[in-house]
Amino acid sequence: MAKSDSFFIRHSIEPDNTGNFVQDSIDLGAYVDALGKSVLRIHNIAVTMSDSFGNAAQVQASVDSAAIQFQLTTQSQSDTVTAANRAVVATGIVYAQNSFGTDEFPLLSHDMDNLPQLWTNGFLIAVDTLYLGGEASTGWVGTDNMTISIVMECTVETMSTAAAMALALSQQ
Repeated sequence: MAKSDSFFIRHSIEPDNTGNFVQDSIDLGAYVDALGKSVLRIHNIAVTMSDSFGNAAQVQASVDSAAIQFQLTTQSQSDTVTAANRAVVATGIVYAQNSFGTDEFPLLSHDMDNLPQLWTNGFLIAVDTLYLGGEASTGWVGTDNMTISIVMECTVETMSTAAAMALALSQQ
């Protein structure tokens, strides 16, 4: 397969801090064309979960805990799905706990779903749209929404039309 130099695709969503699932599409049409034999390889993903200004989020003392999660999928979703769903490219969950009695920066745990996404050979994408979805619970300090930002290191590669179409169909 021919490879290009790596480049970065960035995207953000803002869950409304009520536990409602939100999703936005990421257009890959400039990189992916299964009929033209062009596919995208995601080498790794970095995700930030922050307040709407990109700062560390605090947990309300009155709530004691909060959670935020994301998913990157090849198909549109109406709610969170498990990693066993064939459309899932990456997922991540952060649980935050505040045991200080005042609004504070929380003790964090990502033990349920590790945020860094690193693959030995990358993750091939043959669909022209990815979907970044997520939700945030109540409990985060402030009136602004939380923000989930994703940075994907990618390359464009070529494969046979038959292989690219088969991959595209398996991801729809």
